[in-house]
Amino acid sequence: MTDTSGRLLRLLSLLQTRRDWPGPELAARLGVTVRTVRRDVERLRLLGYPVHAELGAAGGYRLEAGTAMPPLLLDDEEAVAIALGLRGAAAGGGIEGIEETSVRALAKLEQVLPDRLRRRVNALHTAMTPISPPPAGPGVAPGTLTVIATACRDRERLRFAYRDKDEALTRRLVEPYGLVSAGRRWYLVAWDTGREDWRTFRVDRLEDPWPTGVRSGPREPPGGDAAAFAKRSLAASRPRHQAVVTVYAPASEVAERFRVAEAELEPVDERTCRLRTSADSLEYTALRLAFLEIEFVVQEPPELAGCLQDLGRRLLRAAEGAVGTEGAEGTGRPE
Repeated sequence: MTDTSGRLLRLLSLLQTRRDWPGPELAARLGVTVRTVRRDVERLRLLGYPVHAELGAAGGYRLEAGTAMPPLLLDDEEAVAIALGLRGAAAGGGIEGIEETSVRALAKLEQVLPDRLRRRVNALHTAMTPISPPPAGPGVAPGTLTVIATACRDRERLRFAYRDKDEALTRRLVEPYGLVSAGRRWYLVAWDTGREDWRTFRVDRLEDPWPTGVRSGPREPPGGDAAAFAKRSLAASRPRHQAVVTVYAPASEVAERFRVAEAELEPVDERTCRLRTSADSLEYTALRLAFLEIEFVVQEPPELAGCLQDLGRRLLRAAEGAVGTEGAEGTGRPE
């Protein structure tokens, strides 16, 4: 490969990673003059890459969409990531109508993958195969994801209609930051200009996304991580069931066994404490308490006592069934 060809590939790789590139910055990255960058841009145009140039102090270069798609330049890690993503989409990735298209794209990509990368893809795919399929979720149109992802990349304000869990429809103007996939659902993390706060939006509840052409400010969600922010938001939105239990053991022992914070424990005396805890369900709290192997009494809510009784009855039936069928063939289920 000649120096010019190698430089063209590096220039193309840079143009594909960011929306706008000032000429002097490209020249510094490539170790050439601004004039050489201009000549290389012309060579890319002759090859079919629509590189737009803006003159002036704030000018630069931008790789835009053309009438046909020229070859993409992918490094090894990007090629492996795309192949794995296409395999997941072909198996059902929560995007409407994407399975057949993903299979076709995957066949084209794997046809040109070097053996070393194909082996990496196969090894990773085998290691990542889930023991059960992800839970079913509402599909999202590929065009919707594309519009949102482009707005996130370009830091461009986005308008859309949003239907919340109560079916109330509102109009939103946001500064999108990132898309997050959880299970078979997609979420958009964005700064909501109307509420002046960060929000997590379910993409399947989002209608008619429309880029405004207005650039967003340099904002980042708390922690600077879209996935972590979405995870915290989803956890906070789940209903939490509070429970208060008197445990006949020192607070230090309960803290170690139950793995709770000090704020959740209130010492009553040297041998007794009060536990205040919460979880997504009372059934889960009942199960955790059962594993304490310490005597306790439920203070509130009364429903927790019912959950413990149901759990006890199921465990007792399981134990009695095991004793009653010992030595018998087959497995019986109590009526």
